[in-house]
Amino acid sequence: MNLKKHFLMAAAALVITTTAAQAQTKLAVVDLGKVFKEYWRTKQSDDSLKARASEFEKVGKGMQEDFKKAQEDLKTLQESANDQAVSQEERDKRKKELEKKGAALQELYASLQTFDRNARESLAGQQKRLRDSVLRDIRGVVEERSKANSYAVVLDTSSQIPDQTPVVLYTSLLGGSDDLTEAVIKQLNANAPADGGAGAGGAGAAKPEDKEKEKK
Repeated sequence: MNLKKHFLMAAAALVITTTAAQAQTKLAVVDLGKVFKEYWRTKQSDDSLKARASEFEKVGKGMQEDFKKAQEDLKTLQESANDQAVSQEERDKRKKELEKKGAALQELYASLQTFDRNARESLAGQQKRLRDSVLRDIRGVVEERSKANSYAVVLDTSSQIPDQTPVVLYTSLLGGSDDLTEAVIKQLNANAPADGGAGAGGAGAAKPEDKEKEKK
């Protein structure tokens, strides 16, 4: 870790400590990673993403098979165009057809590349929308419980800086009354469907406001 990161972490800790001391407020912690993992909508979102990826994979596989067949047809036509057993006129005719097939193959390859790129972008966008939606739920519950218990700051004990150093190196709050993790999970899962959200509603249909976004 470089000096800049040390300074930022130290400054953040100082601000939190000073704020708590001056305002005589309370601190709480939450294991956001655990909350994400155990919230029923997270699994629902993952299932939705996997289903969408499977659809793209199926279509992509079909396009790849079409491309492979077109390559084989082009190779056969190329051999036919060089067949000395037929007249020059017939060979010229086949060569013109070969040019058309070659151009069509290039277009098919371009379409395959475009499809692959669009599929990746679509999945990445859907993943972000689903994660943001789940995070909004979690933050809503954390804020609700924080206000009800007069917590000024809630720290995520699972958070890490880019070099994987934990942001919270030590806290005595873990497992105590100021650890909101289990309470947040319980509240989030209070209205979970019996099938865990993977039933008739479909794995990604938990929130009506997200349906239209997922179609984009």
